[in-house]
Amino acid sequence: MRNDHIVYKELESPIGILIAGTTPKGVCLLEFEDRGGLDRIKQRMLKRYGFEIAPGTNSFIDQLESEVCRYFEGALKTFMVPLDLKGTPFQMAVWQQLLNIPYGETTTYGEIASFLGKPGAMRAVGRANGDNFIAIVIPCHRVIQADGNLRGYGGGIWRKRRLLELEKQHVSM
Repeated sequence: MRNDHIVYKELESPIGILIAGTTPKGVCLLEFEDRGGLDRIKQRMLKRYGFEIAPGTNSFIDQLESEVCRYFEGALKTFMVPLDLKGTPFQMAVWQQLLNIPYGETTTYGEIASFLGKPGAMRAVGRANGDNFIAIVIPCHRVIQADGNLRGYGGGIWRKRRLLELEKQHVSM
């Protein structure tokens, strides 16, 4: 794989087409195609990584595709594919907390902010959640409002609800 490109491939899922992207270090992108379309996704990846995005495949995409398929079957609870994350120190801290939310469970924006020692930073946590380009794998769908309502999912609230329902269905398996 060339070091100056992000390789991407469209993956089918039960809740829509996903655009998967990788750098030579790992997965850097898994977004729903309808979240701005491929051109917008390309612009965001160029801004964050400084690389153009080109179609193709590689071992990271193959592994991600297999893991996403197994996730939707309820057979995979923890993704193992390597990730290549780029963000501010605060974003990275939030994303790490997202990775720590167990399959089938939820937390709130306030709980993440408090854990990070910034109890008033719920909006900042929400913004960092929205800046996560690796849907499902970095499970931002597991973050809900303090009152239990669903809010703010780049793929749409209906997808967030479906992902949470899927996990609840398979949590005891």
